Amino acid sequence: MRTSPSTGAISVLTGSYTPDSGGQGPGIAALLLDPTTGHPTYHEQAKPLPVTGASFLAAHPWLDVVYSTNETEAGTVSAVARHDDGTLSPLGDPVSSGGTNPCHLTVHPGGEWLLTANYGSDTAPGTVAVHRLDGDGRLREPTDLVVHPGSGPVTGRQEGSHAHQVLVDPAGRFVLATDLGSDAVFTYRLDTRTGSLERVAVNRLRAGSGPRHLAFAPGGDLVFSADELSSTVTCHGYDAATGTLTALSRVPATAARDVVNQPGGIVASPCGRFVWVTNRGADTVAAFRLDGTTLEPVGEVPAGGSWPRGLTLVAGHLLVANQHSGTLAVLRVRDDGTLGQPHPPLSAPSVVCALAL
Repeated sequence: MRTSPSTGAISVLTGSYTPDSGGQGPGIAALLLDPTTGHPTYHEQAKPLPVTGASFLAAHPWLDVVYSTNETEAGTVSAVARHDDGTLSPLGDPVSSGGTNPCHLTVHPGGEWLLTANYGSDTAPGTVAVHRLDGDGRLREPTDLVVHPGSGPVTGRQEGSHAHQVLVDPAGRFVLATDLGSDAVFTYRLDTRTGSLERVAVNRLRAGSGPRHLAFAPGGDLVFSADELSSTVTCHGYDAATGTLTALSRVPATAARDVVNQPGGIVASPCGRFVWVTNRGADTVAAFRLDGTTLEPVGEVPAGGSWPRGLTLVAGHLLVANQHSGTLAVLRVRDDGTLGQPHPPLSAPSVVCALAL
């Protein structure tokens, strides 16, 4: 994790929806986070970079390069160079994401491939694309594109597939892609010579659950899902040899019963004992403790704004991106996994994600 030599502050980037993507945000903004107090401030030397629809950010494993989704119908992804003084600049031109409304991406641990989940639209299915990365981190055109089949029972949300996240399992063997529209997690093997994806499993989850994001426990044998449409959190066993999931326990994402709620971001603790989830609707962050393979609620606090989406764990704090209120809130994580009340939030128009560098 990168810190400022003079202050010890941790570098953080935020992504937001811009006016040309339905929001009021600047794109990508640079912040500094005090690891002791959790207080965030904007980087004085680094001006925001106007990246269209920067709804998710991912860092290269060793280069000072960050990748951003450009979440629009046209569907592109961008590479951004980060300089020693904290300033940002485009690294080449945006390239096609291979679909519409790209909403998540990740860099393969080998540093040569970018994987992007395209949510799709009412008429376009969800897809996962692969891009080759040059030695300096620049994006090249897609090397493969897989289309997700399927649908689900929830009217208006599951008429077709909607890829929502793509990530590599802890062993680095398989690529997993959640699909909210088809109630499934697709497992692929990436050929690191050609950049092509081979489907090896389709994990069918509970009908109408709408899996949005996954978070692995550090041991890699358990993975937790934020189920957007059923407003639940599920603990799955994960078979690293086959890339398959088996549901083991499930709990409501929020104790609130008088609101329509959609879980958003999900994070597992490095110790493997706790899981945290943002709740859009209840406008809270909920904490859960793992007892064996059973999730137990241990507390829920205000998110410090409206429509909490992205959730990032850094230096004993959770950064909460509150999209509708345009605020970035910080919650201290206690030793027992419970959360402190939010600090006074930082104004961050249309913010949806944060990335600690």
